[in-house]
Amino acid sequence: MFNNGILFRTRNFNPDYRYTLNFVDAWSIDEIIILDITRDKVKSSQLFYNKIEKFAKDCFVPLAVGGGVGSEKDFSNLLSCGADKVIVNSKAIEDPNLISVGAKKFGTQCVVVSMDIKKKKNDDYEVYSHFGSKPTGLDPVEWAIEVQNRGAGEIMLTSIDKDGTLEGYDNHLNKLVADAVDIPVLVSGGAGKWQHFVDGIINGKASGVCTSNIYHFTESSIASAKKFMYSKGINVRV
Repeated sequence: MFNNGILFRTRNFNPDYRYTLNFVDAWSIDEIIILDITRDKVKSSQLFYNKIEKFAKDCFVPLAVGGGVGSEKDFSNLLSCGADKVIVNSKAIEDPNLISVGAKKFGTQCVVVSMDIKKKKNDDYEVYSHFGSKPTGLDPVEWAIEVQNRGAGEIMLTSIDKDGTLEGYDNHLNKLVADAVDIPVLVSGGAGKWQHFVDGIINGKASGVCTSNIYHFTESSIASAKKFMYSKGINVRV
């Protein structure tokens, strides 16, 4: 995640420590996801576009990009900068037709809907928008089904409660959503060791596992994570 062009880690969706190291695909990664969490999008947009262009030049794996995407023009701008996929979140909740417009114009494979979820007191779940600051009243499963029906090609599912904890994914939540749709569900929030990746795939029924913070605190490579997953019977590219 980038805040004013600087790489950050987060915990429970609060920007935490900042980093200037921009690692890309040197560790056999399969895909890179870049999100702009800068509050003032008007002032930061060109800076972010410049970052995406730089990443795209050095990156030889799919690049999914999001943060403040709210129009067909935003899709076009990010794709022009080198993004392969565009991630939408808050604006899609406010206007679900944005998903349909993006899918029709650029193809379903281009549209990724990010869902940020928080557990309620009764252990039910609720979708949040605006970087986890606004409850929407939406049920994650119902929203996931609508997202799929409107043409999204993938869902990126993040547990706000687990974000940055290194305690493992919320695989109960992940399975609820993954079982409800046919499109790939990428899970995020909480990975702290290789076994968590395996659990995300097996218990959470995820199509792919995402992580960020774990690599700020370890010298271990993604290649070693894949070897561990492969040894556990997970079909990964090693």
